[in-house]
Amino acid sequence: MVALSNVRFGKTNEDVRIVQKALIARGHSIPDGATGTFGVQTKAAYRAEQLAQGFEGTDADGIPGCTSLTDLGRHAGFTVDCTGATAPGTDGRLTLRQVTYRDPDDDFGEPAMRRYARTACELTGMDPRFGVPALVTITRRESAYNAPKQRVNTRDSNARGPIVSDGHRQNCSRGATQCIPSTFAAYHQAHTATTPYDVVADMCATINYVRDRYHVNRSGSNFAARVQQADPHRPPHGY
Repeated sequence: MVALSNVRFGKTNEDVRIVQKALIARGHSIPDGATGTFGVQTKAAYRAEQLAQGFEGTDADGIPGCTSLTDLGRHAGFTVDCTGATAPGTDGRLTLRQVTYRDPDDDFGEPAMRRYARTACELTGMDPRFGVPALVTITRRESAYNAPKQRVNTRDSNARGPIVSDGHRQNCSRGATQCIPSTFAAYHQAHTATTPYDVVADMCATINYVRDRYHVNRSGSNFAARVQQADPHRPPHGY
């Protein structure tokens, strides 16, 4: 069994070596071979594997996550222990096929976003003093507080893939926080809706994502400091 917590940039151990061998077997180049050290070459090879699995944009960053490493393990014959490395809430993770695209027509506007954000904080264990203003700022910048005509972005670089049931490309950013489906799936919160158009589910996935990618702490006290798009005192910036 490979421990996800061991397969991190800069680490040297047997789990890294197993992953390197699997990447090479999948046709990804690691010129130095399976050295057991996770360096630049391994990161590039892992990014290639993420792209091959269908991850796109910032989700294909070369850093193993539970979903992508488990899929690699299925090909290579190893199992993965995600304990200690999985972002909070990812026990509810989905496959892309499990993501749905029905818009429940949730409320929009700042007061509604504050209400939904409080619920998302409760579900993910984030302190609403920090989580609510950060999430509301993100929704203001990303979707004008979940405005009906801004719930899906069909124009940015993510707008690729097959047409799905809402009539848009699969990888379009969706929802109040503009989450792409692969990110929503990987960081989905257990017991929430499977559509990114559901504001609470979308916000929960965003919290889990920023905790993992940007090292936002459990309480969220560093949310705005770590994620510029969540900080109303700094210019907007993609996240």
